[in-house]
Amino acid sequence: MAIGAYMPNRSKEIDEVSPLRLPAWRSIAAGAAFALLAGVGTAAAAPTPPSSDLGTSPAAVAAAGPEDLAAIAAGGARPVSGKTPSAGPKFAKSGTVWQVITPEVVLRNTVTDADGETANLTFQVYTTNADGTPKAEVDLDGTGPNGVLVSPYVASGGTAKVTVAYGILKPGVLYAFRTSAYDGSLYETTWSPWANFKITPYVTFPAPQTSSTIDPVAQTEVEFTRSDPGPALPTTAGIGRDGDSRETAKKNKRPRVSPDTTSDAKPGTKRTCSTVDAKGHKLCIELNPPDKNEKKSPYLAAAAAPNSELVGWCYDKPSGLDYMNRTDACMKSIGSATLIFTDTDPDSPALGTASFNVEQRIKTYPTKGDSGSNFAEFDQQIVVTPSYIDPVLRGVTLRWNVGNSCLACVTSNVRWTDDQNSPADAYWSISDLNPYEVRRGNVTTQWNGTGKETIDLGWSITATVNAGGNPATADYGTSGLAFVRELAPRCDDILGSAAPGCVLPYFKPTYTVDTNLNPAAGAYYWLMQEKMPDHSGSLKWDSLLQYLGPDSTATGPDGSAWTSKKSRDKICPTSWTAHPSDSSLGTRTCDEYAMPSTHESGGFPGGVNEVTGGDKCAQLYADKMGDGSANFGLLADTRVAVNGPTGTEECGRAAIPATQNSGAFNKYPAPSWCLLDKDGFFLSNPGFEHCTSAATTCAWRKV
Repeated sequence: MAIGAYMPNRSKEIDEVSPLRLPAWRSIAAGAAFALLAGVGTAAAAPTPPSSDLGTSPAAVAAAGPEDLAAIAAGGARPVSGKTPSAGPKFAKSGTVWQVITPEVVLRNTVTDADGETANLTFQVYTTNADGTPKAEVDLDGTGPNGVLVSPYVASGGTAKVTVAYGILKPGVLYAFRTSAYDGSLYETTWSPWANFKITPYVTFPAPQTSSTIDPVAQTEVEFTRSDPGPALPTTAGIGRDGDSRETAKKNKRPRVSPDTTSDAKPGTKRTCSTVDAKGHKLCIELNPPDKNEKKSPYLAAAAAPNSELVGWCYDKPSGLDYMNRTDACMKSIGSATLIFTDTDPDSPALGTASFNVEQRIKTYPTKGDSGSNFAEFDQQIVVTPSYIDPVLRGVTLRWNVGNSCLACVTSNVRWTDDQNSPADAYWSISDLNPYEVRRGNVTTQWNGTGKETIDLGWSITATVNAGGNPATADYGTSGLAFVRELAPRCDDILGSAAPGCVLPYFKPTYTVDTNLNPAAGAYYWLMQEKMPDHSGSLKWDSLLQYLGPDSTATGPDGSAWTSKKSRDKICPTSWTAHPSDSSLGTRTCDEYAMPSTHESGGFPGGVNEVTGGDKCAQLYADKMGDGSANFGLLADTRVAVNGPTGTEECGRAAIPATQNSGAFNKYPAPSWCLLDKDGFFLSNPGFEHCTSAATTCAWRKV
């Protein structure tokens, strides 16, 4: 047989059994090898890396080193890859796909060597077709010759792993990988099973929009329940005997005392009466709670609020409830007052009656210019609407009694007007041209103090009738129990931008991040609110942030005053560097959550989330998606914590585009809020709050 026909088969035999076989990574061109076997001294060609395809055997790739087939003749066994290769972190699957949270993917598999020797694994990664099957090999080693990564040696039965460098694998792309084992002499004959993985961000979002209608400081009125509304109305359920609301108990990480049932009275009817006059008559006032099914105030006739309305948005709110924001209160749960002119004989019918529906308003002015005066000011208003007046009474007069605890205040007399804001009085007679006309009583209080003061208020109504009897007075409650004070204005001259001014600090404002203009920042804050144990700032979790105000007395370990800059420097020191990312994100800066201007910052001394440094926070960064979309994603920075965030971190630190980092809070805090130290507020991220949890990727929505 001609030697040229015989040698290919002989060559195959040598590949399988001869210890002279040359490894693929040092292979000689076919012609040179043939010449060498024929005894011809021809120089070898330069080595070239193998061209791997799906059918290439591990020994043909031979990236881990040369194979020594003599080991088989000596009784050696080939090492074997495990059957369940995995990718991470977090090394968690969704269906059949490993979900990875960082482009620095860790690939791993077990490896076993029957001889008990150490062994390593070669890792090979492919892009995939739509059905997840391998498509094209990914070059993992850059300038290296083999396109694969080789793990260090591990003991038989151990787990071998490699970490893919940043920039090779792209977020949002489905990959497949496999492994082959090598013990220093022999490769296994086949590859491990394929495993699919995808780099999946926590949140996805687009580039900033060119415009937005989101107002970061706009507020929505909320319903509230008064804690001391007077004897005829329901009081607050949900305030513990220790004074803790649900929010405060959660913030202080202590169990909440059960509500005191003595302050949770049911609404009912309460009658107070005057002393008996010389004719044996007396006047009583009976208070009745409103009907919550009534949609609008009974006197409401016009579509727009009248000129005399102190709080414009209150006018068409449903009756039976109370509402407030940071500056205004609208009390529509007061109900009706019925005057009963009667004889002392219990068997005698009432001589005459009159009924009035009553509401109240409070308006505070955050800056002195808002009120039109040079002082911190708040105004109060009572709205009285007659619904029936018995002619036998011959006329009814009401007096609104307003009290406060302020020693540095000047309070005006009650000024009564009609709905057109024309001067009027609080007298009604059935003989009047319009006997059922609305009357509004107005009181102005100006605060002349220094520092800050929370001012308690109290109200009552005194009634007289022309038919006789002594005056009768009904109690309309106060601004709240001592540990709640929900309607007590606070005035201060501390804030240079707004001083002096007054607000209702019981209302907790919400700062809304413009997630149209700052989607990366909003994505990060939303994720931290979902992941942090105390969910700081989250409306969903009813967890407040507390402002680190200019009146704070907090000090650091050295006894000096603590500032937000000190909190920031602790979490984002100058040694911090941004994780690499796509150049399209521009300059990125360190963004910490909770913000350094809060008591919930990880840097705040003695705070509920205090950490020793920023490395203890969840590490994140924004990057471009690689799935062909124009989107970006929030991913784990595993340079400090190799397995990524655990969900137990009490703070966050992320590389966010600088313009969004600064732009997200460019209107915080709003001067109209008059935030002082420990004032609570929420943080809303509307482009992401449609997502129910952070267990799956949350995709941004435009608002």
